[in-house]
Amino acid sequence: MPKSLVTGGAGFIGAHVTNHLIELGHSVVVLDDLSGGFKENVNAKAVFVEGSINDYALLEKLFAEEKFDYVYHLAAYAAEGLSHFIKRFNYNNNVIGSINLINQAVLHKIKCFVFTSSIAVYGKGQLPMREDMVPMPEDPYGIAKYSVEMDLKTTHEMFGLNYVIFRPHNVYGEYQNIGDRYRNVVGIFMNQLMQGKPLTVFGDGTQTRAFSYIGDVAPHIANSVNVPQAYNEVFNIGGDQDYSVNELAIEVMNAMGSHQPLRHLEARNEVQHAYSDHSKMKKVFNISNDSYTDLSEGLRKMADWAKMTGVKSSDKFNGIEITENLPKVWLEE
Repeated sequence: MPKSLVTGGAGFIGAHVTNHLIELGHSVVVLDDLSGGFKENVNAKAVFVEGSINDYALLEKLFAEEKFDYVYHLAAYAAEGLSHFIKRFNYNNNVIGSINLINQAVLHKIKCFVFTSSIAVYGKGQLPMREDMVPMPEDPYGIAKYSVEMDLKTTHEMFGLNYVIFRPHNVYGEYQNIGDRYRNVVGIFMNQLMQGKPLTVFGDGTQTRAFSYIGDVAPHIANSVNVPQAYNEVFNIGGDQDYSVNELAIEVMNAMGSHQPLRHLEARNEVQHAYSDHSKMKKVFNISNDSYTDLSEGLRKMADWAKMTGVKSSDKFNGIEITENLPKVWLEE
């Protein structure tokens, strides 16, 4: 039975990947500091360890004792917009923590290191985003993700550590932290609707994204170590169809069966349009075009879960490092 470490396994994508790994017959250890995840998300068949990827002594102990075959690295603070204002926190968690894991993976001869990066590495003006493009990230979060990608490449060349890198985008679905005010627009909208509040939209809402249902993403991440052609490659993964934020708001309201007005806020510094090409992913993983979940169907599934889960509190991030140009809505109670 292969043994896998899943970092961030109490979080959204990590919990789903853990579930699929267990279905594939893996023994799974979940490492999560619960800063953005919830212990109840962790599969009961997995071993849960509460701790941080920045705790190097803990990582040394875990790798030595557990003798992992694979590492699935999904732990990150994935808030692109906020990353401008929490640079030290962003790089400590998303870069240094990742390097801690890569070091241990090399030392303990891990068979494959699976890393979830982000389409944030591409920046703006490169559409559709393709893996053969030169990344030009626009925010510290994207910079952090791309630096880890580059380190994995050089680590493979120097030490032979195999890797698979995924660049998911705008993933939504069950287990998402809908109480997070800084990221995951679908969850924010659903949480606001359940409270009878207007839906907050930065700018005029014409910015576009291709939203990706978790059920179309997590299974492939989990199974990637069984796809030899995927080793030492980078893949965009997610939905093909892009929607404006205004269109998304209408779809979310329909799924929730609740309607509220839109509250347009001052536009923030963000990429206006983001969608990627998935032809490489479809070819290597043998994915058909008709296997993707329609936005309306995915939102309905998430809405059913969100209603059962109920309203989540939206705590402020403690530790903003730079307040200049911080969106005013993030200062509200």
